[in-house]
Amino acid sequence: MKTISENVTEQIVEKKSKFICDLIYVSSEKEVEESLQKIRKKYYDAKHHCFAYRLQNKNGILEKSSDDGEPSGTAGAPMLNLLAKNNLTNCLAVVTRYFGGILLGTGGLVRAYSEVTKKSIQSANFVEEYLRNRSESNIIISRF
Repeated sequence: MKTISENVTEQIVEKKSKFICDLIYVSSEKEVEESLQKIRKKYYDAKHHCFAYRLQNKNGILEKSSDDGEPSGTAGAPMLNLLAKNNLTNCLAVVTRYFGGILLGTGGLVRAYSEVTKKSIQSANFVEEYLRNRSESNIIISRF
């Protein structure tokens, strides 16, 4: 499995709206929730905290995304598609948006969320993780 070796933060500005992408290593849904809480606290004054993640679990890969109030399909799904296209697992992408006063439209939102996520992935260093034990109760992962 391919994942990030360390967390990455990148940002872009699109028509006065600021998009900040935090690419975070996670290994459980609990870590996803904890990371989302930290991001929401850090950027408490932002309008949206859209996210996507892919986790390796005992049944395969768990995927989830959220548009967090943006029009349906304009944020979380494009972010999740980029994680999957790059074969990333145990990885959470959170894009925080500060609204700049200019509406971007659905196409503009998809482009902006995709662009900042792609920029973060391009900035990341990667490692391989291997499942050593895949029992019913837990998964042991080795990083190389």
